[in-house]
Amino acid sequence: MLIAPGRFLRSNREKWACSPRGAAVSAYWRKRRIRILICFVISAHLLGAVTAVQALMETRTPQGTIAWVVSLNTFPYLSVPAYWVFGRTRFNGYIKKRQESLDDTDPAIRQLVRKVYAEGFAVPVTDSRYKPVRQLAKLPAVGGNDLQLLRNGEAIFSSIFEGIRTAREYLLVQFYIVRDDELGRELRRHLEDAAERGVRVHFLYDEIGSYRLSRAYLDSLRRAGVRVRAFNSTRGKANRFQLNFRNHRKIVVADGRYAWVGGANVGDEYMGRHANLTPWVDAMVKVEGPAVQLIQVPFLEDWYWASGQIPDLEWETRAARSGVSRTILSLPSGPADRFETCALYFIDAIQSARRRIWIASPYFVPDEQIVSALKLAALRGVDVRILVPRDCDNFLVNLSGWSFVAPLEEAGVKVYRHENGFLHYKAMLRDEDVAAVGTANFDNRSFRLNFEITLEVRDPEFAREVETMFLEDFADSRLSSAREIEERSFFFRLAVRMARLMAPIQ
Repeated sequence: MLIAPGRFLRSNREKWACSPRGAAVSAYWRKRRIRILICFVISAHLLGAVTAVQALMETRTPQGTIAWVVSLNTFPYLSVPAYWVFGRTRFNGYIKKRQESLDDTDPAIRQLVRKVYAEGFAVPVTDSRYKPVRQLAKLPAVGGNDLQLLRNGEAIFSSIFEGIRTAREYLLVQFYIVRDDELGRELRRHLEDAAERGVRVHFLYDEIGSYRLSRAYLDSLRRAGVRVRAFNSTRGKANRFQLNFRNHRKIVVADGRYAWVGGANVGDEYMGRHANLTPWVDAMVKVEGPAVQLIQVPFLEDWYWASGQIPDLEWETRAARSGVSRTILSLPSGPADRFETCALYFIDAIQSARRRIWIASPYFVPDEQIVSALKLAALRGVDVRILVPRDCDNFLVNLSGWSFVAPLEEAGVKVYRHENGFLHYKAMLRDEDVAAVGTANFDNRSFRLNFEITLEVRDPEFAREVETMFLEDFADSRLSSAREIEERSFFFRLAVRMARLMAPIQ
């Protein structure tokens, strides 16, 4: 009778296992596996304890510190690699590079500051409300500027492409997201045309935000003579695994004469071509005047980090040709700053508001400091309004946002949900004369982990333009209330509370 090969092998293994020698070998390997497992567990917990000490020394908020220390010591197997990827709040590599670059970049920046004072563009700080912001920015507020508020994709990119077409000396182009789609290819054509006519084009993108950008897209730019760099936040051994830091800035500068700053990235959705998030509601500003040179400063530092090179830029300041003189403060912020610049800026703005503070952000996940500041502003009689999209494109952020409605509503803060498309611009209106437009969202990532830029404009006329924008979008919104959450299912309310726990990494 024939015996199946599998049955024959099993029979032999069973005989071997039952033999004295086989039993001894099996016992040896069982003990070895147990020792390996014990060593792994001990090593993991030791590494967790060491990493917990690092988290204790480096994490900026008490809530984040407690969360990391507990998780690293109780369940280090997942928490340790998660901390290496998401846990860091200080971009030490960038800080070191910034220090190394001072010999090259600092003289130009210092000379720029001297010029704006010598030529009368620097606005002296006479109102105590502006002193903290001036200290955070490390750059003076300057007059002699003109601004144009650009609403939505068609107006934004028509203006940017016109600026690219008319550039003669150089272009600085920096975006968080660049897609190889219809709008992305149109941008590429304009940049290639500019490079071919002799314009020096510097193109900087964030490799995490633009992770889908094809090699063919970048190679085409390089062949045309465009100087292409990824921000490369993972460069260096200490940064190899971290994904926490992103360059979220969106800046375009043409010849040092015009600059564009705001919320729009490069993708078809920003032109209203998304299947679900349409219309896409966004805003940027076009700037002319000495503030353009101040907007170049963070690009200079980012480009040096990415390339190790100092681009040849125009640092001569000129007043806007229109004769309009609006005061602008350029506020770069990021995880390499000494202070939490972005968070402190918004806290200061909320605390100094006397009549109103209106805030628009697509991602609204504030920390307890911001929530307290908003409550106190409302309690002292300030008109506090928050404008967010009805449905966010980030599921966790959407859930977390609901958790803030009840406590804010109780203090008198009004939270509006925009219902006509996806609201994506980041703006703030304070009292009658101060408006801000930039790239920073109202969340922990923008406050502490992203490189951002905010332009604060002190001008009643521009504030009225921003007010008009807000009022148009309030008209397309509805006022949220805690009752909406109470009427939802238990599982939805549970999901909201659980999402709130992950707010520090959203």
